[in-house]
Amino acid sequence: MVMTNDTNDTNDTNTPQTTTDAAAHAHAQTHEHAPRLDFAKSAPKAFKALIGFDAAAREGLDLSLVELIQIRASLLNGCAYCVHMHTSDARKAGEDEARLHMIGVWREARNFFTAKEQAALALTESVTLVSQGGVPDDVYAEAARHFDATELARVLALIFTINTWNRISLSTAKVAGEDDR
Repeated sequence: MVMTNDTNDTNDTNTPQTTTDAAAHAHAQTHEHAPRLDFAKSAPKAFKALIGFDAAAREGLDLSLVELIQIRASLLNGCAYCVHMHTSDARKAGEDEARLHMIGVWREARNFFTAKEQAALALTESVTLVSQGGVPDDVYAEAARHFDATELARVLALIFTINTWNRISLSTAKVAGEDDR
């Protein structure tokens, strides 16, 4: 059978879409989880306390820095729900798209981040991955050089809260893109 160009064009146009849809469907099926508890409803006092802790941690910190910290920790923890949420929040707050793409490789893209942001990102990595070597003195000292004691305490508290949010989201199988705040 001889195919005309029109048929080939149609197949070329439809095949990627069909393949993409099939791949997305297969991915969704393999990553579906049984419904898990709604943490906010099941543990309202703990949830409310965490919201309060999170709000206190953010107080006085630059919004851009807050989002960078939350995105970096979420990337390290593999929390797609929080990565999606915080990159979306950062965009809404006016964060530069190029910087968002560089957060995961910030050490190789230092020119995208201030020295203060780099210190916060390094501290975020050390605290998030604390079981892999603690928080090295040089990382802590560099952060302390850029933040006064109150700011540093808030940065640490923010790192603690995002790690807790990541663990809640991962444990309860929150779905990226479904922001139910």
